[in-house]
Amino acid sequence: MAGSWSSLLTTLIPLALVNAVSPLTIIPAVLVLHAPRPRPAGLAFLGGWVLGLAAQTALFVAGSGALGGMHKSPPTWASWLRVVLGSALILFGIYRWLTRHRHTESPKWMRSFDTISPRRAAITGLVLTVVRVEVLALSLAAGLAIGTGELDDVGEVWAGLFYVALSASTVAVPILAYAAAGHRLDNFLERLKEWMEKNNAALLAGILILIGLMVLHNGIRAL
Repeated sequence: MAGSWSSLLTTLIPLALVNAVSPLTIIPAVLVLHAPRPRPAGLAFLGGWVLGLAAQTALFVAGSGALGGMHKSPPTWASWLRVVLGSALILFGIYRWLTRHRHTESPKWMRSFDTISPRRAAITGLVLTVVRVEVLALSLAAGLAIGTGELDDVGEVWAGLFYVALSASTVAVPILAYAAAGHRLDNFLERLKEWMEKNNAALLAGILILIGLMVLHNGIRAL
């Protein structure tokens, strides 16, 4: 059993960290703290985010028996498609980096967090875990690893909780810190928001390259 846990953690930790360090994970968690009611909006966003991650991970663990064979032996065309898609994302990310100085105004979706309500924040956190393809892909890989990891039911629950907690850590830290410290963090968060808005094009370039590398790696590994 110890061997199963060791092997499983070496799979889950990189998957969770890719999810956690993505700018598309961190940026909304900071922006939601500029809502008219930052503390309830932040906690609601965190709740929606964790619920979405937990639900899809549990779903993929439950379906691991049916999907496990597909995961182990993907068709060759699917692997090549990943290679092409990953390469395209990397190239587009490089292009966005080279042209980042043309895009200095913050996009509309970033400004929308200034007026977000707690209810809408919870829905947004949940929806973001579903519409972001890389989050679904990471949860799928984690669910399959847990479901085929030769653990009992309790072990699968703990493994799922570990993956969700690590994946959501970069969302939880700023929101829980604000819930504890309150307005003492306002100046820092305002400076951070201004920096993210000014550098949104560079952040998007980093996101595209990071996701592209992940997709490319998975495609090459499966060939």
